[in-house]
Amino acid sequence: MPAISLVVCLYKERALLKRLLENAAGCYDDLVVIHDGVETGDSGNLAPPLGLDFSLLALTNPLPQGYRVPALPAKPDSLHELVLRHGGRFYEGPRAFQQEPHWPFAWQMAKHHWILRLDADEFPSEELTTWLKNFRHLPEPDSSISGYTCIWPLWDGKRAVTKSWPTGRLFLFNRDRIRFFGMVEQTPIPDADWIPLHFILHHEPIRKSYGIRNILFRKQAYNWRTVIAKSLIDSPNKLPCWRWNSADWPSSWSSIQDRPLHHSLRSLLKYPLYQLRDIIAARELPRLSACLQPGLHHFMLGIRIWMEKRRIKK
Repeated sequence: MPAISLVVCLYKERALLKRLLENAAGCYDDLVVIHDGVETGDSGNLAPPLGLDFSLLALTNPLPQGYRVPALPAKPDSLHELVLRHGGRFYEGPRAFQQEPHWPFAWQMAKHHWILRLDADEFPSEELTTWLKNFRHLPEPDSSISGYTCIWPLWDGKRAVTKSWPTGRLFLFNRDRIRFFGMVEQTPIPDADWIPLHFILHHEPIRKSYGIRNILFRKQAYNWRTVIAKSLIDSPNKLPCWRWNSADWPSSWSSIQDRPLHHSLRSLLKYPLYQLRDIIAARELPRLSACLQPGLHHFMLGIRIWMEKRRIKK
C-alpha cells in the first residue's frame, strides 16, 4: 500500500496552513513543512545549496547548509507549534522568495516516496480527500504512473468562478519517477505518465488567484521573472536538483532563452487564444483577465530575459 508524505513550502501563512491541515486530515502518513526563511527574525543572505542533487542524500544526512530545525519548545501560535501539533516536522531554510528551490530538500526529508505537494492556500475537495484516503489502501500503482493531476479552479477572492478548469495541476507524484531543478515555475518532469483526475483541489488565497493585477502589480511576480532570467544565464544543474544531472535546459526553457523577444511577441498574441480555446472546451464562461494573464506574464518574462542577456554581454 502506498504511503504518502504531505510536503508544504510556505512563508508565514499560518492560518492558511491550519485550514489545509484540517481539510487534509487522513490523507497522508507523514508531514514535512519548510519555511522560506526564519519564521521570526532575519534569515540573512544564505542561498539554497546550489548544484546539489538531493535525491542522492539519505534522510539521516546532516542538514544542508542554510537549513535548520528551530529550537524547542516551539513558540505558542507559531507555524512550528502548529506543525508539531499535527505530528509533522518543521524546517527553516534560506530566504529564496519562492518555494521551488526548497522542494528537493523537502522531498529528501519526506519519509515516503509518494509526495502530496500542496500549497498553504490550497486544500482538497471532499471528493479528492476521499480519493486520497482510498489511494493509501490500494496496491502500489504501476511503474508506468509517475503521478496524478487534478482540477484547480479560479478564485476571485470570495468564491470559485470555474468548476472544471484549469486542469493539469500536479498534486501527487512518486519522487523516484520524476526529475526536477529548483527554479520558479518549473514543475517536476515525469519519467512515465501523469494520470488526470476529475477532482478539485481548492486554491483559495486571501487575494484573487488570477488576473492582470497579479502580473502588473504583485511584487512577487517581478521577483519570479528576475529569478528565471538570471537562472537561464547559467545551467539547470547549478540549481538545487532532484535526479537532474544535465547541463541542458528542457526545450520549453531553451526556446525562451534563445529567442526571448520572439517568445514575448508570440506569447502576447497566441497565449490568449490558447486560454480561450481551453476555457470554451471546458464549457466555462470566458474571462478576459484569465485569458490575458499567461500571455502578459510571458511577454514580460521574455523582455526580462532579453534585458538580462544584454546586461551580461556588456
